[in-house]
Amino acid sequence: MALTIVREQEKKKEKRKRKPKILAIINDACTGCSGSPICVTECPIDDCMNIVPNPDAPVFIRIEVNALNCIGCKKCISKGPMDTYLEGCPWDAIDMVPLADFEAKHGVLEY
Repeated sequence: MALTIVREQEKKKEKRKRKPKILAIINDACTGCSGSPICVTECPIDDCMNIVPNPDAPVFIRIEVNALNCIGCKKCISKGPMDTYLEGCPWDAIDMVPLADFEAKHGVLEY
């Protein structure tokens, strides 16, 4: 069991082999799930989904995606607690957008 965890941690540090086709984008509906966001927990990549303060509601948090780290795996919208299946974020706060659309709006990402 411990060896499997170590291997998974090593995979997270490997350089990306190719660009993802889609990226997770957080929209304005994000509530931070009361401080326990399942999207952050289920994301397999370190520093991809991060908890940040919500400037519109300072007592709450929200999630921010680091586009350079996102691999487009969709676990943030499909995997829930105890391996239950979700059909998207409970608040519809995560949009999966094509990389080309993201780069057209925000500039080309340097992988």
